[in-house]
Amino acid sequence: MYLVKRTNARDPAFIDLVRLLDIELEVRDGDDHPFYDQFNKLDKIKHAVVISKEGVPLGCGALKEFKPLTIEIKRMFVLEEFRGKGVATLILNELETWAAELSYKYCILETGINQPEAIALYHKNDYKIITNYGQYKGVDTSICFRKEL
Repeated sequence: MYLVKRTNARDPAFIDLVRLLDIELEVRDGDDHPFYDQFNKLDKIKHAVVISKEGVPLGCGALKEFKPLTIEIKRMFVLEEFRGKGVATLILNELETWAAELSYKYCILETGINQPEAIALYHKNDYKIITNYGQYKGVDTSICFRKEL
C-alpha cells in the first residue's frame, strides 16, 4: 500500500527524489539541460507530494503558482523500478486534488520530447497539448499541456 504525503520543497525525501530526477534529466536533455534546469529550482515551490511504500520514497511531484487560477505541475518523478505501476498517476491525481482545494481551475505543465513516458502519462490523464507557454515559447524540445480541474 502506498502512503501519500503532502509536504513542501524542504522535505528531505522530496529533495532526494528531485536529485535523482535531475540526474536523469541531465542525460535525457543532453545539451539542453542547463536551459531547463534554470526553471526547476525549488525556492518557489510551496506544495509537494511524496509517495512512499514501507517507508521508502518512490516518487514525487510539486505545484508552483503560474498565475491566478493556474498552477504549474513541476518535478514529477518516479524511481525507475516503480514505473508502470500507477505511482505517477497517484502523484498526479493528488496534485490535481490539492490544486482544486487551493481554488485553482487549471493545471499546466511542460515536459520534454525525450520523455515519452511522461507524455503518455499526461495524455492518459486527460491533459491536452497547448501552445508552449512562458519560458517554453518557441522551444521545439518542449511540449506543454493543460487540464481544467
